[in-house]
Amino acid sequence: MSDYVADVKKYASNVDEAVVDKIVKYCGIALRNKDSSLVSASDKAELDRVRDGFAKKKLELEPAAAEAGIEKVCATLKGVNQKSRVTFYYLLAEATGTMDKLR
Repeated sequence: MSDYVADVKKYASNVDEAVVDKIVKYCGIALRNKDSSLVSASDKAELDRVRDGFAKKKLELEPAAAEAGIEKVCATLKGVNQKSRVTFYYLLAEATGTMDKLR
């Protein structure tokens, strides 16, 4: 858990650890597999899954708002080769103003 919080703190100030914990629980077993614990920003199908999965179901975002948020997160994490799914989701909620949906 603390590894996820430490990674999020690299990109966000005032990290809400309870939100990180909820994201970890949401991701569940996917975090056990190295490949599924990461988000590939260069893979359109992967970003579509983020949009249609977490962004739509958990954050209740419309596709256009989700796409804009995903673009912001990709820009923030540009240059990071292994983008943690937990960090990506946290930053997406922050970028779209939907943190309250995770509290």
